[in-house]
Amino acid sequence: MPVSATHSQVIYDALKACGIRLLSVLPETWLVHLVSLAEEDPEMLLVRLAKEEEGVGISAGAHLAGVKSALLMQNHGLLASINGIVSLAQLYRIPLLMLVSHRGGFGEEHPWQTEGGGVTEHVLDALRIPYVTLETPEQVAPRLRQAQALAEASLKPVALLLCRGLMWED
Repeated sequence: MPVSATHSQVIYDALKACGIRLLSVLPETWLVHLVSLAEEDPEMLLVRLAKEEEGVGISAGAHLAGVKSALLMQNHGLLASINGIVSLAQLYRIPLLMLVSHRGGFGEEHPWQTEGGGVTEHVLDALRIPYVTLETPEQVAPRLRQAQALAEASLKPVALLLCRGLMWED
């Protein structure tokens, strides 16, 4: 599998270093190693979702319980969860750390990924959700720390876009 296990470990370690103890995810190819790492870690609670929007509610509940969480999803999942993001996280000022596998860009081999990838950043801009792209493993820890700090300080959603250069091994 060309998904980078090494870079996935870097992401997972950065999540743990930020105190994240709950991950909600709808499994996706680029997230497979992150899911495995969470499954094997007794310090991490992994919640498998039927729909990505459920993760918004789970993260809201975790926040209210004092547990740091992150929502892992593909960009199509982000698009599917907009109602929960706007109607719950933004409306009620819930910090929401989202790690989004940013499919559909240069090098994408699957036609069904291209449309979602082409609108993801525009949708985040329209929703006024701050985001950064993660292209290299060196960017992961500092940008994840910064994203979590911003989400907690602003009490708003923040997104990290996991790009092909980070997630894929050619």
